[in-house]
Amino acid sequence: MAKQIRSPLSVIKGYFNALPDKQREQETVEQISKNAVFRGVSLWVLVFAIFIASLGLNINSQTAIIGAMLISPMVGPILGMGLAIGINDLDLLKRSIKNHLISIVMSILTATLYFLITPLTDAGSELLAYTSPTLYDILIALGGGAAGILALATKDKGNIIAGAAIATALMPPLCTAGYGIAMGNISYFLGAFYLYFINMVFICLATFIGVRMLRFKRKTLEDNTTEVKLHRSIIVIVILTLLPASYLTYDIIQKSILNSNVTKFVKKELAFQGTEVISQNLNTEKNTLNIVAVGKEITEEATNKAREKMPYYNLDSYELHIIQGTQADSVLLAKKARSKDGSVQKENNELLLKQSAEIHNLESRLASYTQYETLGQEISKEIKILFPAVKSISLSSTTENKTSSDEASSYVLGVVGLSPVLRFTNTDRERLKNWLIARTKIEDIKLVYITRR
Repeated sequence: MAKQIRSPLSVIKGYFNALPDKQREQETVEQISKNAVFRGVSLWVLVFAIFIASLGLNINSQTAIIGAMLISPMVGPILGMGLAIGINDLDLLKRSIKNHLISIVMSILTATLYFLITPLTDAGSELLAYTSPTLYDILIALGGGAAGILALATKDKGNIIAGAAIATALMPPLCTAGYGIAMGNISYFLGAFYLYFINMVFICLATFIGVRMLRFKRKTLEDNTTEVKLHRSIIVIVILTLLPASYLTYDIIQKSILNSNVTKFVKKELAFQGTEVISQNLNTEKNTLNIVAVGKEITEEATNKAREKMPYYNLDSYELHIIQGTQADSVLLAKKARSKDGSVQKENNELLLKQSAEIHNLESRLASYTQYETLGQEISKEIKILFPAVKSISLSSTTENKTSSDEASSYVLGVVGLSPVLRFTNTDRERLKNWLIARTKIEDIKLVYITRR
């Protein structure tokens, strides 16, 4: 008998068919139902895990955070809710919701208590990473939830469950929410709790879809409208959860495109031989593009030409400011004509007096520059402790010449080198500036940021 030729679609379906690996359905339901309950040991493990995660966030320790996520039983009630909806088990759904609320309350209370008593109150980069959720977090939650239910429902689990627990990151957002309460920062609390809510909703959704795809046996409900209402509620919750994250993601993408346009503009329109642009800062609040350049001075004519090209980079709504370091002009002394008897003429004496005054002026300016250099060295060690993402800082006196007028202003310019790995938010920048003003007593200070590798 001739061998039947299979279509490419059927071959692909065969490779991705998870049903042959499915273990006994009742065992999976019993395991998830058992893990959905918080009582005794599981509740104590949750408290200890939250404490470890809070400590890890407080000291920027990724090892502690990952360890806490591995031992945390928090995902149990969420999987229970997804399973209950998938198999129409209303009793399991009620138990899972109840225990899930208990886990949330205990987690936030534990984290709040920790951050109230810890002497380290500054928000580190690890902690701030959980205050700005996006659509990417939704995709992670979906992937982690899908991997989790597949691991629980199949025979060869391997290390999938551990990996899913780390990827979905349920505990750090709740710890950050506790930090927000302890510090009285409502924005931290709302951002972190929203991230947790995203993870919870989409892990639950992935579990529901996985249960249906694996064809778990569903219970028959007495009232058919109950299942319809339940499914409609899921759709509404998913849509409402998506909307804020979509807006935040759109804002991030727009900023990324804008920063990319700025980089292209600088490389194309402000690339001059002998001149190096060391920093570019786009201030969206004041609609200004600040460029810090050293070396050969960028002329007003070149600046005007660059400004005319800004609309091609979608930067026409921004005003270009070029900040250039003070040039140390060489003082050239003309060879003085001497009389036949070698005496210096009167005009040469006047020139020497003028030269002496210029030297004195240059020495005064040099002293002001070295003053800030020394100050920068003194505060660098303090900044390293208070702001781990800051790798270097330099202070100097700078004169800004505005291209739109003849006005010039002097102030202290701080060039801050940031780590390419650790996050440094706008809130951190504001805190750094306020700290520098208080520490150095310099009111008129401007900061520009560059990435140090």
